[in-house]
Amino acid sequence: MAEKPALVASEAPPRVKPSNYPEPFATRMSGRVKHPLGDLFGLRSFGVNLTRLHPGSVSALHHRHSRQDEFIYVLEGEPTLFTGDEVTQLRPGMVAGFPAAGVAHHLENRTGRDCVILEVGDRAQDDEVHYPSDDIQAVMGEDGRWCFTHKDGVPY
Repeated sequence: MAEKPALVASEAPPRVKPSNYPEPFATRMSGRVKHPLGDLFGLRSFGVNLTRLHPGSVSALHHRHSRQDEFIYVLEGEPTLFTGDEVTQLRPGMVAGFPAAGVAHHLENRTGRDCVILEVGDRAQDDEVHYPSDDIQAVMGEDGRWCFTHKDGVPY
């Protein structure tokens, strides 16, 4: 929990472990730095991350949640949004939302400067994540942690 009632978001400590994904997927998240802002204040119903994508990095594997809604707001830079088969160039001030069980999505920074995005997502119980482009799937465990398996159910 934050020691103060407010803080400068960019000064919040970054996530200790850069990615929850198992290898070989975790390495693909290098260049992504998440600052878990909601956790600092003990928020339980939804999460908020300030995410910096260095040039050439990605926000996540291409994915969709079964129960979790997600929302992003672009603060800096021009990330490329991939939704299903569509590609959209974003710029500061643009927003995008991803309803639960909707289209798969992710961001890539294909520019030469950092992109900064504010991410908001609810913390729906029994959520599952589907990754159409990779041999991985995730289920939220009772302990609140993601459990990753191959698509055939074999654990990583």
